[in-house]
Amino acid sequence: MAEETILEATERTSGREALRKNVQAAIALAGAVRSTLGPKGLDKLLIDDQGRTLVTNDGVTVLENARVEHPVAKMIINTSSTQDRVARDGTSSTVVMCAEMLRNAWELVRQGVHPAIIARGFSQAERFALDSLNDIAIKANEEQINSAILTSLSGKLDHAMEKHLAELSFNASKIILNEGRADPTLVKLTSQNGGAMSDTELITGLALAKSKIHPEMKERGGPGKILILDGGIERKQPKFDSTLKISSTGMLDAFKKSESRMLQLQIENLVKIGCDLIACKDGVDDEARQMLLDNGIVAYRRVEKKDLDLLSRACNANLVPDAGRASKEDLGAFISTKEELRGGVNHWILEGKDSGATLIARGSTDDVLGEVERCFNDGLGVACQLQEEPILLPGAGATQAAIARRLRRYAETVPGREQMAIEAWADAIESIPRALASNAGYDGTDSLLKLTASQNSSGDYMGLGLENGEPMNSIEEGILEPIRITKQAISGATETAISILRIDDVLWAQMDAQIPDEVQEKLQSMGTE
Repeated sequence: MAEETILEATERTSGREALRKNVQAAIALAGAVRSTLGPKGLDKLLIDDQGRTLVTNDGVTVLENARVEHPVAKMIINTSSTQDRVARDGTSSTVVMCAEMLRNAWELVRQGVHPAIIARGFSQAERFALDSLNDIAIKANEEQINSAILTSLSGKLDHAMEKHLAELSFNASKIILNEGRADPTLVKLTSQNGGAMSDTELITGLALAKSKIHPEMKERGGPGKILILDGGIERKQPKFDSTLKISSTGMLDAFKKSESRMLQLQIENLVKIGCDLIACKDGVDDEARQMLLDNGIVAYRRVEKKDLDLLSRACNANLVPDAGRASKEDLGAFISTKEELRGGVNHWILEGKDSGATLIARGSTDDVLGEVERCFNDGLGVACQLQEEPILLPGAGATQAAIARRLRRYAETVPGREQMAIEAWADAIESIPRALASNAGYDGTDSLLKLTASQNSSGDYMGLGLENGEPMNSIEEGILEPIRITKQAISGATETAISILRIDDVLWAQMDAQIPDEVQEKLQSMGTE
């Protein structure tokens, strides 16, 4: 009775019914992205509440733009987002594998296997699978790294554009590679409407769509010193409305001369500390512009704050609020600076110690530009991984099929009902080659049987040939994927499935309509009258 009173405003689902509903939510979510898997995967048209549209087959983009209320579905979406953040690929695979694990676990529960036993079996299968990956993996050369990047982009754009973006991604990763580490945040993305996707280009250095504030300013070339100004070189404006009362002749001229002197002092300080180049967040006064020209200082104004931060990092410079108070220690060093016309737009290109690279994406529409940027980001993430850890696995479902075959042999050595859970986990990971075949127009089960037989006779590198439906050697065909992607997908899917399996009670709080305090007071006063 006490429990009913406490939970009177809560909808409760427990036991098998709670698990059944959670599994249904996971299967429904996987159904939304299953058809995007692989090079033959289809696209999704996303429409938001304002009528804006987006066409993509990127699994995490589909899920993050969906309006989802079920808590279990949100858990799986978070897992997919983590996969995207860590590995940049395998987001749809993670969701599909997690849903299949839960589907198979539900069948075992119906047969009387306790969820705790299933969770233990899943954990054993995960550990065995991760250890098995090292037996299947190969050390990558440069050509194979390029092939792996191209594999990660398969099915997202036309093949020629995928190849172009894969090359740009690989080149960008080499530019930003430093002491064995590649930081993708060192690559700036900018976009221009117009032109074809194939016009997308990569520039070494930091490129900004800016021109010098005076056409007669001569490019310094480099090397030199740069000041990053988090403000401008302008006459001071009062922060509140004020009126200047002129009481004597010459007072206005004196006031203007005082302002000019303040500008002159700022420029003199720039000359004193040895500044060759300045980038300002705000404007530059016309009088100050002439002073900068006379002193041989090149200036750029109205630079966005995020670009100032990139310039600061590229040149190891401090952001200062006032040019008059800047010191030599605030200056950064640049290697070279120039202006070039790219796609009809003038770009200021600066190279510093950590200036990285800039991708100028081109496309006919905003939707096309968005897809180009997403694909490049994915390719760059994969390229950076492989620069740090050049270890690859065979793609086209070969790795998943090989792990499943090994797991079934391993399961025979495990006593108890955990054996059933390990076999269920193996069946779940085979959902990837089944989905790849199905999306290419072949029967998933028949293709998987062919693949398993082929691996038994020809080795673990045999994968699905989606052009003719026959098994082929994934390594020889250049269909490869980084080991980090598969590891993260296996770990993320398994851990999320186990977390959901351990839920046996779902409590939904019933939200009452909220009444403003003043309305509540009036209602109470009416009741007492």
